[in-house]
Amino acid sequence: MLRLITDVHTTLATVPDVKATAPIQQNLAERQVAPGEHYLDSGYPSVDLVVEAAGRGISMVTPLLADHSPQAKAAEGFAKSAFRIDWKARQVRCPQGATSVGWYPVTQHGRDAIVTGFARTDCRPGPSRTKCTNSVRGARMRTLRPRELHERTTAARAEQDTDSWRTKYALRAGIEGTVNQALDVTGIRRARYRGLPKVTLQHIYSATALNIVRLDAWWTTDPLRKPRTSRLERLSHQLAG
Repeated sequence: MLRLITDVHTTLATVPDVKATAPIQQNLAERQVAPGEHYLDSGYPSVDLVVEAAGRGISMVTPLLADHSPQAKAAEGFAKSAFRIDWKARQVRCPQGATSVGWYPVTQHGRDAIVTGFARTDCRPGPSRTKCTNSVRGARMRTLRPRELHERTTAARAEQDTDSWRTKYALRAGIEGTVNQALDVTGIRRARYRGLPKVTLQHIYSATALNIVRLDAWWTTDPLRKPRTSRLERLSHQLAG
């Protein structure tokens, strides 16, 4: 399989990966080379982006971040998945059978969310309290995304824990191979210039050189064998001759 770089997107070092996902997909769509499946590491997706991409016909094959609650990290106690949500009644039920007393639609970090809370009397000191919350006020609160996004997240986390999903996601190893080849062949790890426009141009030249190396390998040898810097040197001599 011939693997070529189809887009170059350079940002400031302070821009998180997740901010680059939508612009990259938009660039590809405008050039009519949008992927049917887009393989990304865990730094690039959010459930919002997954849903938006699906609306444009792009299936993002990527692991969504797992539940980061203290209970889930410690693998003990009541993680978020232990709570049952009644969307119609706008209530959340805890593993001990208590029902939430608050349901508050809010906006957090520019995104729609729902904050739910339990009564202090339901979270009073008891044998299960330490499994549920360390809150000073003594009551557990849950923040939910809107129903579609919540259910999409739950389904995605369950799917990515299966062997079939891991086998499919293993295809991303080819992307890591491309990154490693770019580092070895073009020295792209270090910026040779100052300023975003010049660094962007460096990245474009590097991607072009790497595509030429891969096309040369495709036409003359095996494109998936170990890449060597000598290929670029050999191609340079051929073009010069």
